[in-house]
Amino acid sequence: MRVEIWSDLACPWCYVGKARFDKALAAFPHRDGVEVVHRSFELDPGRAKGDVEPVIAMLTRKYGMSEAQAEAGEDHLGRLAAAEGLPYRTRGRDHGSTFDMHRLLHLAGEQGRREALLDVLYRANFAEERSVFGDDERLVELAVAAGLDAGAARKVLADPGAYADAVRADEREAARLGVTGVPFFVLDRKFGVSGAQPTEVFSRALARAWGERPPLEPAGRGDAETCGPGGCAVPRR
Repeated sequence: MRVEIWSDLACPWCYVGKARFDKALAAFPHRDGVEVVHRSFELDPGRAKGDVEPVIAMLTRKYGMSEAQAEAGEDHLGRLAAAEGLPYRTRGRDHGSTFDMHRLLHLAGEQGRREALLDVLYRANFAEERSVFGDDERLVELAVAAGLDAGAARKVLADPGAYADAVRADEREAARLGVTGVPFFVLDRKFGVSGAQPTEVFSRALARAWGERPPLEPAGRGDAETCGPGGCAVPRR
């Protein structure tokens, strides 16, 4: 069974939602039969690379809320993150373009390190003091922390076209599926789960999707030799 997750590194609900989904998956009896595929989604796709601003300022500008309201929202997210065992800085974080991070995630995916880099980037953005935006060397350091080669990461960041098509393809697929917000979870292309749902919701979704998988259709002759718990078929002359 495949679970596809569309998310953005600037999305606090994606940070919390991933932790909740991971807990549900860890407790799922068939977890070894579940393939998780992380896909790209930008909440602010038109933002220039050098356009970085404080999160609180972005919230007041974009949503028309007061500074006190923005701070209260961050405090609430901090409490929710803490409940999932996640560190979260409620003040002093930046907001900016995540396009380069998504490109690096596709590089990491080719090496089986995508989830490792995703976790590193989430923690860096939401818990660490140093900004992850507008600084290529910062992203290189984080890529190395996730097990990637520094030279390979620098090469991707130096070429704006590297993995750009892969990021855009993920975003086009999200649009085709009707995904307008993240996190968004698609289970076996049958069920969609929107938002940072409680862990028990993800648990029920995994069980339902697993239970509704189509049975295998037999091919070939039914009496071909096999091995089973009782041993192997003995060839007859």
